[in-house]
Amino acid sequence: MASDSRDDYRLERLRLVLMRRWWWGTAGLWLSLGGLSLISLRREIAQMHQYFTWTALRYALAYNRLAALGLGLCIGLTLALLLAESRHILFGLSRGERRRLGKSLDRVRQRGPSHPLWRRLDL
Repeated sequence: MASDSRDDYRLERLRLVLMRRWWWGTAGLWLSLGGLSLISLRREIAQMHQYFTWTALRYALAYNRLAALGLGLCIGLTLALLLAESRHILFGLSRGERRRLGKSLDRVRQRGPSHPLWRRLDL
């Protein structure tokens, strides 16, 4: 029973490490692609600052498809991460997540101290 709680701790720790990586990746995406997308929309944003309408926003995104794609990717990834975190807070780990994290934990154990996550998981 003691190893069960220890494995639960390690699974939770692995999930936390992986989610932090996703958050850092999302922050990097916002700083790079999101920033470039907003820079390419700067004229439209200045115009909407004076007279905001939803139609102006729609046309700004329709005529700047790359910027719209970049912002859509950033917003979509952020929303997916927020939903995943909320689901975990409300319901905990699902069976599928537990199984997937268990397989990842086994791969870390097989590789041993040469794996980058070895020390972070207290193995």
